[in-house]
Amino acid sequence: MTAGWLSTVLGGEVAAIESSRIGDGLVGMNLRVRLLDADPGLPRSVVVKLPSPDPTSRATGIGLRNYEREVRFYTGLAATVDIRVPHCHHGEWDPESGDFALVLEDMSGSEQGDQLTGCTVARAAVTVEELARLHGPRWDDPALHDLDWLSRRSGPDDGAQLQMLWSMVVGGFLHTFGPRLDAAALDLLDRFGQVVGEWVGGIDGPLAVTHGDFRLDNLLYGVDASAPAVTAVDWQTPGHGAPIGDLSYFLGAGLQVPDRRAHERDLVERYGAALAAYGVAVTSDWLWEQYRRMAFAGVIMAVVASQIVGSSERSEAMFLAMAERHLQHALDLDAIALV
Repeated sequence: MTAGWLSTVLGGEVAAIESSRIGDGLVGMNLRVRLLDADPGLPRSVVVKLPSPDPTSRATGIGLRNYEREVRFYTGLAATVDIRVPHCHHGEWDPESGDFALVLEDMSGSEQGDQLTGCTVARAAVTVEELARLHGPRWDDPALHDLDWLSRRSGPDDGAQLQMLWSMVVGGFLHTFGPRLDAAALDLLDRFGQVVGEWVGGIDGPLAVTHGDFRLDNLLYGVDASAPAVTAVDWQTPGHGAPIGDLSYFLGAGLQVPDRRAHERDLVERYGAALAAYGVAVTSDWLWEQYRRMAFAGVIMAVVASQIVGSSERSEAMFLAMAERHLQHALDLDAIALV
């Protein structure tokens, strides 16, 4: 990444650059790049996203098509949904090497959410309404079947694959995190591990564009008056799947447990009301049942993702917090009864 390269992709002269790393970047690496002595029509800074320098994370990003999917989302799909995302100045992906580069709007007037501390109920309310702006525009759109690069997880074949993956990684997860989970959580983890395939195979209902990792670390909240209230980033796992999975995943670990218990029903209803702006009508009973069943989406992420990306002190603390909250979420909702 050079000033010359940025001059080419941005379509204006950039004399020099200064860069600094931002975020944790478990699968990709994010850099804030200041453009020095640049043409007046160019932004003063951009965010450049590149493959992770960690070999394990890079291999995961290539093998799971995370890098390819993120570029394709920004360059082809983002304009067809209403959720606020950073403007993409440039995106490229090389199928031979797996390398990619994204040059994105710098959301410097926003702050990143924190998966460890959780968020306020007020922020959660804004977030679920924004999530409806992702799902609503292409709710049950048959044209999404033509986008073969989108992640999909449903049916018996996918269930068998996830069951196999689970069996490969759950031992490592339990070695690291098991001693810090309580007996009820461990018991549920064992019971769910026996029916992972059935859980996937039983996913049905309307499909939409999904984020796949819709959590606080991937959300930016406006702190300046000119900044959007919330912006979604890290589109490495966009899918064509059950939309309520994103909702249950976000609320399951985005709120501290007491706040989630006290307010989740209202927040789920708020999401449903926001869908109505797109002509999407869902009943409260259907929405709540889907929300309960999809509580295991976060459990799967905590177990699997923790074992296939590079580890750091913060990532380990984050995955522990996710495991504790998502397992408690599933226990509170008796989600296993719906598998």
